[in-house]
Amino acid sequence: MTFIEDIEPISQGVSAGAMFGYIVVGLIYWIVTIIAFWKTFTKAGYPGWLSIIPIVNLFVLVKIAGYSAWLGILWFIPIANIVLGIIVALRNGRAFGHGGAFSFFLLFLLNPIGYLITGYSNDTYTKPTSA
Repeated sequence: MTFIEDIEPISQGVSAGAMFGYIVVGLIYWIVTIIAFWKTFTKAGYPGWLSIIPIVNLFVLVKIAGYSAWLGILWFIPIANIVLGIIVALRNGRAFGHGGAFSFFLLFLLNPIGYLITGYSNDTYTKPTSA
């Protein structure tokens, strides 16, 4: 039995090449997100290396939005995580001087692009007031 024959029942018909492509695209997405978060975190006054740690970076985004890190526990509740993601994106966008449309589309839906823009542009971070 070859390697392809072994993984075919698991993948339910997806070829090994397609699975490799998904993995490569996922890794590229992850690396670009880390680069974007790193620069945004340092601009907001947090250590950039926190962007590498998968769950910690979400808690740092909540802190950048001006909320307590304890609110980050909502990332683990199914519907609440979507609502929290939108709220955090809107607050982070406002903290970097952007409007609601930029925040929703680029910081929530296409976050690597949005955070690359906030990190590498001339945007200045203004800590939001406590909510």
